[in-house]
Amino acid sequence: MLTAVCVILLLLLGLLAIPIDLIYRVNWRGKVQGDVQLRWLFGLLRLRIPLDASSSAQTKKARRPKKRRHKPRAKSKTNPLAAWRQRSFRRRILRFLGDLWQAIHKRDVRLHLLIGLDDPADTGQLWAVMGPVSAVLAQSQSVAIDIEPDFSDSHLEFNSSGDIRIIPLQLLGLTLALLLSPPFWYGLQQMRKAG
Repeated sequence: MLTAVCVILLLLLGLLAIPIDLIYRVNWRGKVQGDVQLRWLFGLLRLRIPLDASSSAQTKKARRPKKRRHKPRAKSKTNPLAAWRQRSFRRRILRFLGDLWQAIHKRDVRLHLLIGLDDPADTGQLWAVMGPVSAVLAQSQSVAIDIEPDFSDSHLEFNSSGDIRIIPLQLLGLTLALLLSPPFWYGLQQMRKAG
């Protein structure tokens, strides 16, 4: 019995150690276009997902979902900003995001974003945040990020393509390390207290 459990666990760990490749091409100019291809087991299993807004609209019309009654939601009794104010929580989350960014193997990733808001002053405030973030993200050699503000008009254009490889076991390890860290739980506790 114990041997069978160990064999199953080893098999599961082996499957989680096999990388998943995500090859995508996405454009958005008022509607989403593009496709995503998932490859697993070194290309033996492939799944292609088209992201055409017109084809998804046709499938929604064909299905006609049943009407459901929506129950009113109770107000949340947590305050996420209370957790973010905790320095140790904030540092742990930022470290997790940095480790996650490095754990994702990126090849030929390109991102072009053109963004503008109704008010040029609001666009300037958004650019004050987005500009430094894009500069930090663009330091990776395998990623080309180009974010442009548009002060003349309110619109959003998005164009991205690339090849991303993730190893599920590595992501699972990073997530478990986050969940087992005391600063994370302390931040959640502060979030509940503030709510």
